[in-house]
Amino acid sequence: MSNQSPIKIIFAGTPDFAVPGFKAMLADKDFKILAVITQPDKPVGRKQILTPSTVKTEAQKNNIPVWQPDKIAEIKGEIKKSNPDLAVLAAYGQIIPQEILDIPCFGWINVHGSLLPRWRGAACVQAPILASDKKTGITIMKIEKGLDTGPILKQTEIKIDPEETAETLHDKLARLGAKILPGTIKEYIDGKIKPKPQDNQKASYAPTLKKEDGKINWQKKAEEIERMVRALTPWPRTWTNWQNKIIKIVSISPTPLKINNHKIGQIFLYNSQLAVQCGKNALIIKKLQLEGKKETTAEEFLRGYKDIIGQILN
Repeated sequence: MSNQSPIKIIFAGTPDFAVPGFKAMLADKDFKILAVITQPDKPVGRKQILTPSTVKTEAQKNNIPVWQPDKIAEIKGEIKKSNPDLAVLAAYGQIIPQEILDIPCFGWINVHGSLLPRWRGAACVQAPILASDKKTGITIMKIEKGLDTGPILKQTEIKIDPEETAETLHDKLARLGAKILPGTIKEYIDGKIKPKPQDNQKASYAPTLKKEDGKINWQKKAEEIERMVRALTPWPRTWTNWQNKIIKIVSISPTPLKINNHKIGQIFLYNSQLAVQCGKNALIIKKLQLEGKKETTAEEFLRGYKDIIGQILN
């Protein structure tokens, strides 16, 4: 590979997940990154300051041209003119139309954060935690018109730890993707990998999460709610209502209590700890955040809101 001229690549990515893979390619002399495609700058925080994506920031540090179209079809001409051998996508955030997929001679490949065909779609990091899967991983695949349906070039799996959150799993998967991406590209370009079609019969989907997906239904089993809290950390967080205010449940003890003698959603004390009754078994809350207040430990919260004991969350 090193005797040949570098592989000319366009990289499409937006959030933190894409950065390790992008850096790995930048560090490899067998690749030449021609340009980066990323989402337009977005207003962030209370002051709505226009903020670039982390991939854009990294590209600018390395003097790589950045394209930020509202719709990727708008830059068809620029992509064509740059004459890439391959385009690599990692959490870019748009569906790529066929006319763009057809431009690079080796097509487009995607770094996807699950073991396809399980968990196609945007919430692929959260879905295996919610479903109590024991493992997940990275799939590098060719992109075709459907949603994450293209043939697989490489898969590597990792186990999901019992206390894994979407945040910790996201970071592990981003690092794993970066580790296997450069070698997979080279093997693919050299013809050493034969893309393997996915078994559509085994497909499952993880659609984009919305804020309302974090609303806790206390009728559910404690084990399900515990997984939900981990899967929806750091976003959209799990939340519940108390006295017409929202309480975000930031973290809970991993082992449910075998207690079933309170009303569903009722707050009670267990060994001086804040606990809540679920449809089956109960959970100890470790950290929470009342609307308009800072995140706090349950112990600190209780000092200011002793009257919550005996009340019902809904």
